Amino acid sequence: MSTHPSQSHAPGFIDGIQYLDEPWPDFDQYADKAVIGEGQSAITDVSDARSVYQTLLGADALRYVTLQTCGAKGSGHPGGFASSAEAHAALMMLGHTNIVTEVGHHAPGFYASMFLDSSLEEMGIHSMNDLMARFREKHGLLGHLSGAIPGLLAPAGPLGQGQHFAMAGALLHRDKLFPVTIGDGGMGEPYVLNAMMHFHTAFPDVTNFLPVLIWNGYSQEHHSMVSLHSNDAMVQYWKGHGFEEVVLVDASEFDDSSQEGAFVDSSRFSFGQRLAFTRAVLEGVNQAARSAMGGTLTAFIIKQLKGSGVHTVGAKSHNLYPADTLDAEHIIEGLKRRALPTQAWSIVRDNFSRAGGGPAVKSVVTEFELDLPALNIEMQEFSVGEKAVPSTAMGALVAQVGQQDSRFIVANADGNEASAMKNINDALKIRHPTTDPLYNQSPTGQVYEPLNEDACAGLASALALFGSRALWLSYESFAINGWPIVQTVSQAMAELRRKTPSIVTMFTAGALEQGRNGWTHQRPEIENYFGAMMRNGNHFVLFPCDANTIQTAYEYATNSFNKSMTLIASKSALPVYLTLDEARSAVQQGATVIYESEGGNKGNIVFAVTGDMVLLPVFEARDRLESEGYRVRIVAVVNPRQLYRPSDIAWESVSQPEQGFMSDKAFNALFDGDVLLAVSGGPSAALEPVLLRSRAPKRDTVCWKRGETTASPAEIMEFNGITAEAMIERVHHLS
Repeated sequence: MSTHPSQSHAPGFIDGIQYLDEPWPDFDQYADKAVIGEGQSAITDVSDARSVYQTLLGADALRYVTLQTCGAKGSGHPGGFASSAEAHAALMMLGHTNIVTEVGHHAPGFYASMFLDSSLEEMGIHSMNDLMARFREKHGLLGHLSGAIPGLLAPAGPLGQGQHFAMAGALLHRDKLFPVTIGDGGMGEPYVLNAMMHFHTAFPDVTNFLPVLIWNGYSQEHHSMVSLHSNDAMVQYWKGHGFEEVVLVDASEFDDSSQEGAFVDSSRFSFGQRLAFTRAVLEGVNQAARSAMGGTLTAFIIKQLKGSGVHTVGAKSHNLYPADTLDAEHIIEGLKRRALPTQAWSIVRDNFSRAGGGPAVKSVVTEFELDLPALNIEMQEFSVGEKAVPSTAMGALVAQVGQQDSRFIVANADGNEASAMKNINDALKIRHPTTDPLYNQSPTGQVYEPLNEDACAGLASALALFGSRALWLSYESFAINGWPIVQTVSQAMAELRRKTPSIVTMFTAGALEQGRNGWTHQRPEIENYFGAMMRNGNHFVLFPCDANTIQTAYEYATNSFNKSMTLIASKSALPVYLTLDEARSAVQQGATVIYESEGGNKGNIVFAVTGDMVLLPVFEARDRLESEGYRVRIVAVVNPRQLYRPSDIAWESVSQPEQGFMSDKAFNALFDGDVLLAVSGGPSAALEPVLLRSRAPKRDTVCWKRGETTASPAEIMEFNGITAEAMIERVHHLS
């Protein structure tokens, strides 16, 4: 066992690898050169002994790099990925390199893969020393996958998200396989198989995604909830969710080391049995991949003990702590067990860098921008003073986008008709296996309607991240059920090295419209979540004040890149305040005056308002205040992100940065007054930039408190103190 590579023969990228070993048995016969030759993208024969041998070399190289990388910082998660190593290596050797994961804790292993195929050189990581230095550091390799890492297709953080990226990739690129690794510790997440089942029902001919279950018996700190399943029960579990073929390879069937329990460590087998197990995995992955690409919904399961081949096993292998450093005896022993000969590293680099047509940074689909069809959207200009339904006005534009972009998908769990957007269904049709014109159902529709907000948000977000236009529609009250993946994708978009359409969401039926449904449909508190995210630099919350403004807001959002754009509007007929030109300017600048008194000498009252329906009591208060001699200005805050100061927002650090902040002069012209009332039909967070910058000597907020069952919007506003009387009382108190 050598502790330092021979510099005369060692490839430069292994500078920093601490342990090397003697060649494996028959190394000269089976690893004299890479089995994936120059100009090839995959092995040609899964039964070839050289292919099997070199797949095992790749698996152990992945384990070694993963463990040493984590040990360098006494931090990170090596155990889960270690039990997937043979499956990951097999996918690579078979040329299926568009791999995503549902498991953020597998990040070090994915970094090892990108290091071994040379993709990380794109970010200046050329050697093992570089890899260790940059792991879990700023501008380096964060603890969970992000959108910035060269060659990696998608982020991975919260469990239950990765399958959406695989399905989006499969939908957009029908000629490629999109494997997604899923940990059995995450099988308790309710949406993973459910989402895939609904997707398969809606898109039965899209089977070129391959769930790869890493069944290792453990979760983060304990046994997984499916650790007692028999092999047959696990297979039936997947088949019960629509998977027609399930390929399972169980390491225990190859064990010759007398290990106890259903889950065993394949690295403890004799060398011959390690090869036999690797052969079974390679052949099984190949069978599953061919099945998936051939039109059959397929899953692959690798069953072996968590932590196989690293420093320890079970849940104890999940995470390293400060004491688990490279000079700790158990880490040293783990590395020595996985040490490879110098020549092996060159073999693995050659194979992995050729697999799939080149290093992932040069070949996977998310390293390229999809061509987007040009859009020519015609808007309907409503006359100022007439009443129109904002959500319906937007729906007409959504229909045009779908008709001009065949890849465009609209996702909605609660139904477009319920949000006064039936015009979307009329034009684009609900994707459903049952054709029914009465319900606008068609097997080829572009409206995706699982009754699950996570599945809606997941597919729409993933499509946007992968380069296609999409839209998620929901009730504001239910948005929280799908928002975490939108936040994940928003952050990823902030880091991407390429342009991609923004993820656009629109939430209707706000709290003020849902009186009779009570507090179950009155949860505008999520607007505080949106408000906090505005400081990220690429998240925008748009509050169109009428049917003209929502059209320009949707135009603004749809034509943007690498951002998260959220629109909030009503489904009720409401007054129109702005022309289309005025509305377009308001969206871009952030706010505009929609009313100002011509006289009045008692004091200047400014209303800064986010929303549309909430303007009704504001205008009612205007009438009373003007009759008392006050001068009133009503400002619609349409795009509050533009009202922040540049120093408030992390805008410079994001991909496709947009400044566009309102100048002090323009801001003061809008909001200067003796009294400023910041009014919202939801909570106050979206009005923070107004309150931060306002020079008004007296200011206050009128906003949402909590939900209640009521007979009308007026009654729910009264319950929350969002009434003309309450506003007038505040003005009297402040002035």
